This record gives sequence, C-alpha cells and structure tokens, in this order.
Amino acid sequence: MTFSMTRPARVVLVSAFWALAVAALAGCSFQDEEKIWEISGPVFGTQYHINVVLKEDADRLEKLAAGIEETLEEVDASMSTWRDDSELSRFNRLDDQSQWTEISRPLHEVLVTARDVSELTGGAFDVTVGPVVNLWGFGPDARPEQVPDDAELASRIENIGYDKLEIKDEPLALRARPNQYVDLSAIAKGYGVDAVARFLESEGLSAYLVEVGGEVRAQGRKPDDTAWRLAIEEPVSEQREINRVVALEGQAMATSGDYRNYYESEGQRFSHTIDPKSGKPIRHNLASVTVIADDCMNADALATAFNVMGFEQAKELATRENIAAYFIVRGEDGFETDYTPAFSSFLTN
Repeated sequence: MTFSMTRPARVVLVSAFWALAVAALAGCSFQDEEKIWEISGPVFGTQYHINVVLKEDADRLEKLAAGIEETLEEVDASMSTWRDDSELSRFNRLDDQSQWTEISRPLHEVLVTARDVSELTGGAFDVTVGPVVNLWGFGPDARPEQVPDDAELASRIENIGYDKLEIKDEPLALRARPNQYVDLSAIAKGYGVDAVARFLESEGLSAYLVEVGGEVRAQGRKPDDTAWRLAIEEPVSEQREINRVVALEGQAMATSGDYRNYYESEGQRFSHTIDPKSGKPIRHNLASVTVIADDCMNADALATAFNVMGFEQAKELATRENIAAYFIVRGEDGFETDYTPAFSSFLTN
C-alpha cells in the first residue's frame, strides 16, 4: 500500500510555487493548505485508489491507509468466492443449506440488496448464477476446454434461482433449497466502495473519491471547489479512450460492459456477463452501461442487470424507475449513446 499527493506532474512546480506564495502573503504555512492525497493498493484481484482531501499529516494518512486496508480485507473475508476461508465460501460448501446459517451484517445487507435488484429487473440480476459462470470459465474454476453444451447448461439452470435463497432479518441468517452456489462478484465490489466511504466519513473526511476496480463513489468537492470529474470509457479493449465525462459530488458510479473480460473460442467471443435465464454469455448490441446512484452497491448491481437486459429493456426500466443510466450501443456506423433523463444533470460539456 502506498500514499502520495496527487498532482499532474507537468504542473507540480507551478502549483507548489503559487501555493507557497499565497501562503507566505497570507502569513500561513504551506502545510496548512488542503491537498489531494492518494492511498492505493491491491484488493479483490484488482486495485483501489482512494483520493482524500486534507491538510498534510503523515500520521493521519498512515491511519487512513491502515483503516482502508482493514475495511477492504473485511469485505473480502466475508464475500469472496476466490478465498476458501471466506464467510460466503463456507456457506457455499455446506452439505445441507436448508438449515438457517447465521451471517454477518455486511453479508446480509448485500444479499438483501441483491434480492431487491433481482426482483426489480425480473431476474436479470441473480447471485445464484455462479455455477453457470464457473461452467463458462469466469469463476475460480479454470477455463473450460470447450464451450458447454445445451444439455449441461439446462441442467444447471434448472437448479439455480435467486428465489431459492431465503434471508432472515432476526437473527441475520441465510438458507437455500436446494443447495446454491452464491456469487457476489457483481455487487461486492460496489459494497466495498461504500464500506470505505463510511470509514472515511467516520474519520471526519467530507471530501473524497473512492475507486475500486473502476467502481467509484465521490463526496464533497476538490480543494479548488470543483466537483470530481470522471470519465466513461469508450467500450474498446485495445486501448483506453474517453466517451463522456461526468461530474459527481455525492454519488456513486459503476459501469458494466462486455469489452474487457471475455475470451474467444472457435472464432466466437464469449462475454463474462451471463444471462441467468439462458445460461449463456450476453449477445446483443449494448456495449456498456453506466449507472449513477446514491451508493455504489446498487450502482454496481444495476449496471450488471442492465447489461444483461440489453438496451431497449434496460432503458425502459431505468427511465420508469428514474435511474440515472448511460448506454453505449454498437451501431452500424460505430458507437451510439443514449441516456435516461435522470443522467443528464451529471454530464459535463
């Protein structure tokens, strides 16, 4: 884990000079000026980058870095399917899941939100789709030597379904009938972003930008009193290009697309996003969808669900539910974009 003050390298000396000059004229020290600091490190098989706005204070930065690492470790230890010792993995290995198993409050919160998104989207989001995800080679199991056949897919689909999970609120508990393999990879990262945001606020920070593997949550404003500006990527795998820029100062944002995580077999391209109803990777013209919400857990799950649904269905649902969603669609002459009315206020010029 590392932390460093973030400024574009080409303007560091100019910015530092003017900050020192202003501080000297005002009779105060440069250390009293609020700056943006970055805390970063590995997690969930990806990276996190946390920008915080505060005055220079090495001890406080070290404390924040340790707290962020601990917060993310707790999420990973609860919800990872890549760790045999995680709370979720232990549930998935139970011989009999029909009996109530007590679960932690974070796991309960994520499962309840997942259920709500599943119901809202008619099952386009389904955390029990893990066995099918694994069958296609996008889970902890190795990539298959060949594409699964329809009979094998049908067999697995028949036994899964978010409605087969039961969640108890008092005491917090979970059971499944029949046994299920629960995969929270499409929502847990968003929850991790929210958990870090709560930790930062408990430490008295009112301005920050949390990013974990591309999912983000912003609060407050930067030292120059501007909003946090974030890019929506062009959905191409060869390079990173900007499609649009949005401004956030109290919201979370998540993107789901088929252009990063995929593989090719016998001339066909297979996306990591699986349609729970067909059991197959999505195949439609929606290249990516970005959702802005009050918290990253919901933004993460909704972006995945909308990506499964495809443009027409997702746009209709998002508009009806007043959800801020931005769609990039493959057209005959290149990418086309569209967005819901709720998204328009976040777009910059």
